[in-house]
Amino acid sequence: MISRLRGEVVTRSPSGVVVDVGGVGYLVNPTASLRSRAQPGGEVVVETYLHVREDTLQLFGFADAAERELFELLLSVQGVGPKVALAIVSGSSPAELRRAIAFEDTDRFQAIPGIGKKTAQRVVLELKEKLGAVGEADEPTPLAPKPHLVARDALVELGYSVPEAEEALAGTDPEAPPEERVRQALKRAA
Repeated sequence: MISRLRGEVVTRSPSGVVVDVGGVGYLVNPTASLRSRAQPGGEVVVETYLHVREDTLQLFGFADAAERELFELLLSVQGVGPKVALAIVSGSSPAELRRAIAFEDTDRFQAIPGIGKKTAQRVVLELKEKLGAVGEADEPTPLAPKPHLVARDALVELGYSVPEAEEALAGTDPEAPPEERVRQALKRAA
């Protein structure tokens, strides 16, 4: 199995990134973070996953091992194939996705094209058991209020889509109460 590549980026196109390693060009389907980092002519280190089917071999590329690990976990969920798993991993950082799973935030997954309500619920249910606790001492427990979700839901009620609300909240103080975060997000948008 091809687990890692280090080489020169030959091309970057909608179909993927070609990495030249010792004279052999590997076509890699990258995550968004890897695609932005892979500049033609520059050197890149790519964590990879080789997906094997009867009729094709596909090489998926990740910016780091955490992205690849989450991708592999997503593949274990019924109804999630490699393209959908890549879209999920490309949409947010691994830490944000783990937090969304721990807090059972199915809306974050439903906002990704190709994922419906049932698949989002399956992702959360199956991966919550596999990932266990988020592991951060200052995180609220799943039974405690989830201030980030309260703020995001308030923005959604005001007409934002889930990704727009997440983006708006990214520029606010994460320690502030939900009401203040919504105010900050609305001020920045004005």
